[in-house]
Amino acid sequence: MSATRTYGAVEPLDGLDGWRITDIEPHVALRLKAVFPRIPRTGRLPFIIAGGPNVDADLDWFMQRYPLEIAPEHRDRMKARRALFEESQNDLLSILSKDWTPSGRIAFREGESPYTFQAQAAELARRTGRLLLMDDLGLGKTVSGLAAIVSPDALPAVIVVQTHLPGQWVEKIEEFTHLTHHVVKKASPYELPTADVYVWPYSRLAGWTDYFSKAPFASVIFDEAQELRNGTGTDKGRAAQVLVKGTGLRMMLTATPIYNYGFEIFNIVEFLEPGVLGSWNDFVTEWCTAGPGGKWIVKDPRALGTFLRETHLALRRTKADVGQEMPEPNVLITHVPYDEEAIADVDGVARDLATKVVSGTFTERGRAAREFDTLMRHATGVAKARHVAAMVKVLLEGGERVVLFGWHRDVYDIWLRELAAFRPVLYTGTESPKQKDAAKKAFIDGEAQVMILSLRSGAGLDGLQHVCSTVVFGELDWSPQVHQQCVGRIQRPGQKRQVDVIYLHTDGGSDPTVVKVLGLKADQSAGIVDPLSTPADQKMDQTRIRELAEQFLAKKQARGDSVPAPIEPQGSAQMELLG
Repeated sequence: MSATRTYGAVEPLDGLDGWRITDIEPHVALRLKAVFPRIPRTGRLPFIIAGGPNVDADLDWFMQRYPLEIAPEHRDRMKARRALFEESQNDLLSILSKDWTPSGRIAFREGESPYTFQAQAAELARRTGRLLLMDDLGLGKTVSGLAAIVSPDALPAVIVVQTHLPGQWVEKIEEFTHLTHHVVKKASPYELPTADVYVWPYSRLAGWTDYFSKAPFASVIFDEAQELRNGTGTDKGRAAQVLVKGTGLRMMLTATPIYNYGFEIFNIVEFLEPGVLGSWNDFVTEWCTAGPGGKWIVKDPRALGTFLRETHLALRRTKADVGQEMPEPNVLITHVPYDEEAIADVDGVARDLATKVVSGTFTERGRAAREFDTLMRHATGVAKARHVAAMVKVLLEGGERVVLFGWHRDVYDIWLRELAAFRPVLYTGTESPKQKDAAKKAFIDGEAQVMILSLRSGAGLDGLQHVCSTVVFGELDWSPQVHQQCVGRIQRPGQKRQVDVIYLHTDGGSDPTVVKVLGLKADQSAGIVDPLSTPADQKMDQTRIRELAEQFLAKKQARGDSVPAPIEPQGSAQMELLG
């Protein structure tokens, strides 16, 4: 019998869970780096690979094709760990099968129980200790989270929520469980009462960072986890990082983990399982390509989404997946006039900023882009506000209740004045939780016929679907995920009608450019969230503010004004859009 050829050698790291690979032949080294992307492309021997059952499984598989010298006892350990890994993977797959049923009753209140798909998510989270739950809007991620933490070994638990949502979580805790709870009232530490669950607004995390380093919490749930998409670059992100360190169970709940660019998913999953995507450099090298203004874009969102699911780090089900499919919304994109005077009021400042965007220095272009965007979106909202109100009034007079989305306070003021006869209520970024609860109640009870919501403040809001099927966007956001979240306030279980979604845009100001790129970032999100979905034909968001500035100056030129020649951005000199 001839001896088996070997292509190098491997041995365990001293005192560490990992492997050292030496003497590997160059062509095999290339293949090894493809399997283990955390090995630097330009890395030199010896290669060091962090250990773990999944790593041992991959390395054992690799060695079947390219044998490496290894001591028999170490190879036996590797094979045993591979077998354990494959067994655990099969167990996790069985949880997600259609014929799975919970092994015991989840400790909810008598008469209350999660749907099977909610119990599956809870079980997956408990088995793995971490889960990014991206279920479709309206599928009850709250109940899935409660099912995961309701047992004694998951307590005490922390649930981190947006500022306006503590009351909604308390309602669900009391409806489904016997758990005691406390809503954290202050942004700085005080003596917390004994409770099973602590509901913590994101806005109050940072001041408790030192407390988290000492507090023994067993589990943590981050609701609307896109709040942490900037990672530890924010105070709340740094506090969240300290909070998760001592927990055995971590869940992140969101239907839209990505608001802008695909790289945000790295920051999200780092809170769940640090290093699962490698270091930041590993991630951008393996998964990303350089985008405009230093933004990293995921090269193959569907491949990344598939990886997250196959590692059971992420889970997403649609309404169709769980038998709760609803008709697609009826989308109407409608033009409204705008008041030229409103744009004229900012004409001089806008011209100066637009000029800097297209022809200024690198530093000027970045700063001017942000200021120009803010100025034009505000002016556009004001310029069309009365006409938006007139369109909404037609709907209201027809007996419809309307959820109206906007962004700027003085736009809200115009809407409140123009629609006063219909008793409008506000649910935006400035009301207290008590005021928001009162506004929600008034709308649901029929005391108000129109609710004005901020584009980015209504996440997690539930109950509107029972009384309303009409969504109107009176102002627009650059992010398609923001619009998706907004529609999801109405398009969710309990909705008995087909939802009408009306985008009101004008042909002046920022609207033409925003409308043009609204589908722009959806591919980054859709591929990761739904790797099996079919991508839409979309335009990349690399010059949205520049296009807006060029559009503005083109109109000036058409009127006989002189405008500067644009400077084409080159390489790293591309401006940081919206920073």
